Amino acid sequence: MSTRRELANALRALAMDAVQQANSGHPGMPLGMADIAQVLWADFLRHSPANPRWFNRDRFVLSNGHGSMLLYALLHLSGYDLGIEDLKGFRQLGSRTPGHPEHDPALGIETTTGPLGQGLANAVGMALAEQLLAAEFNRPGLPVVDHYTYVFCGDGCLMEGISHEACSLAGTLRLGKLIVLYDDNGISIDGRIEGWFTDDTPRRFAAYGWQVLDGIDGQDGEQVRRAIEAARAEQARPSLICCKTVIGWGAPHRQGTAQAHGEALGAEEVAASRAALGWPYEPFVIPERLRAEWDQRARGAAAESAWQGLLGRYREAFPALGAELERRMSGARVSRWSELAAEALAAARAQRSAQATRQSSQAVLELFGPALPELLGGSADLTPSNNTQFKGARSVSPAGGNYLHYGVREFAMTAMMNGLALHGGFRPYGGTFLVFCDYARNAVRMAALMQAPVVLVYTHDSIGLGEDGPTHQPVEHLASLRAMPGLQLWRPCDAFETAVAWSAALERRGPTALVLTRQALVQQPREQAQQDNVARGGYVLIECAGPPECLVIATGSEVGIAAEAVLALNEQGRRVRLVSMPSTQVFEAQDEAYRKSVLPDSVRRRLAVEAGAALSWWRYVGLDGQVLGIERFGASGKGAELMRHFGFTAAHIRAALEALLRTCGRSRAPPRRGVRAAKSAARR
Repeated sequence: MSTRRELANALRALAMDAVQQANSGHPGMPLGMADIAQVLWADFLRHSPANPRWFNRDRFVLSNGHGSMLLYALLHLSGYDLGIEDLKGFRQLGSRTPGHPEHDPALGIETTTGPLGQGLANAVGMALAEQLLAAEFNRPGLPVVDHYTYVFCGDGCLMEGISHEACSLAGTLRLGKLIVLYDDNGISIDGRIEGWFTDDTPRRFAAYGWQVLDGIDGQDGEQVRRAIEAARAEQARPSLICCKTVIGWGAPHRQGTAQAHGEALGAEEVAASRAALGWPYEPFVIPERLRAEWDQRARGAAAESAWQGLLGRYREAFPALGAELERRMSGARVSRWSELAAEALAAARAQRSAQATRQSSQAVLELFGPALPELLGGSADLTPSNNTQFKGARSVSPAGGNYLHYGVREFAMTAMMNGLALHGGFRPYGGTFLVFCDYARNAVRMAALMQAPVVLVYTHDSIGLGEDGPTHQPVEHLASLRAMPGLQLWRPCDAFETAVAWSAALERRGPTALVLTRQALVQQPREQAQQDNVARGGYVLIECAGPPECLVIATGSEVGIAAEAVLALNEQGRRVRLVSMPSTQVFEAQDEAYRKSVLPDSVRRRLAVEAGAALSWWRYVGLDGQVLGIERFGASGKGAELMRHFGFTAAHIRAALEALLRTCGRSRAPPRRGVRAAKSAARR
């Protein structure tokens, strides 16, 4: 039987060999945390390499994702579908072992990590998912949802502000099955951290309501084992295990230095490390006896089989609950989803009076919320403003619930939603003001990168929110979010478009942003064909008599204003078509014939209207068109006054269109400032 140290050294060897072969990577953390990893994966972690998607597996999150070779070595040795050639391809184009772990459920990689602190926040969401599902489904003697969430994190994760947001809430929610192992090595890229990180971390986490196990020697496997046992014994609080380690442990000339953090050790230091570790084997060679001891496939299959037996007994005792649990685990929609979506559209069609789209959104939630038990809502302390809570929603507590008050924690909210979605069993949505998506920006990006099915509810979407002023009025945010690959954004103009957007968001296996107004918007009339085409992202809302001379493209609150101008011009005999485009990404995904039927190439005089940065609209209007947008920050005042001040009135739009129509198609460069161009046209 091999010693713990020998087993841990197998991880060290693979990590330093792969980093050396790539001549790129971070060897220090894998060398320093190998002993901790060996104890966790050999003695505690319950997982099934033959079936990485086993629902009741423990979740393992490498929040300090720069140490990715530690995770790849663990997966390889434990029996996952990650071969030695994959390790040799570390950090190479097209390899399965990228520089930082990328979410791959088929490979056992639970989430994408690397932006420090976000993996930790994802893990808080995963632990919350386990706790809520257990409260909902478990019955005495039948704990069908029963697993832990383990996290490795480092000094950098705890310096990031998101660690405060997420870990504070984890303590409040008493996530007793969340166990964090902190690599307390005192080194970051710039060197020893005493000059920039002197927090009393144990007391900080104790203040959050965590159990803290301090002073653990991270190079002593037995100390680590006892600490994890103590953490598992504490069910009422999450646990932080502070492991004192030496970065680059085993590399005689690099250990304990910043140089070990993010550079290949070099051939000479690798050779010296092999000698110091007593590791006589060639690069990437692991003795068969060590491979056999590392292999977790049989143990994992046995654990999964035992759970399947438990699940079978659960189904027999509680058939309805068993069927619902299996649906939730699979991510399948409720059987009456089509009927629910149709009801939402019918209710939206029946809306006659003007209504803010945030209220239209709440009306949809009033229908979907009680009927979709997987919906887990929330808001970053803006529930009355975001309209994200539906009647009958229960505030989340350690005992359960389906609406989470995240507090003023936009970043943690978004990263936790990612973790909830990745865990499975929930479709999370969360609200804040559009301008505050900046606080959460990197977690939104991770949702897009991973295609996490989360719904981001962003209200107060423009200068139209009024008196709160430019600090709260988004300008560049729509263009910025539209530029993010993989994120689908909807900016609906009324109740019907809002209902379509919600349905699209819940049918999608990826992140969706719903951008909604504070101010009331007029409901737009539509024929059946137009209603059907809303789901295509862009469609003709107002058609003219004969071939159009000019096109207007608008979104959100500006659609109704543009409609007034277009109707007035058409009544005078002009031929202007109004296109509502609630989602440019969905529109771009349509076939070319449809896109050109909405925006025909023959019509070069085009005006785009949106109360935000003009950047994303020039692709649609071209050199012969104009954009009525905003290229400066807003101002404090009543919303209606601000819309007039910045040129978002039917009169301004009409003047801009008349100026376009007078050009008779003459080509010109686009104006630098959409608002200025529109105001100039209005004066003319």
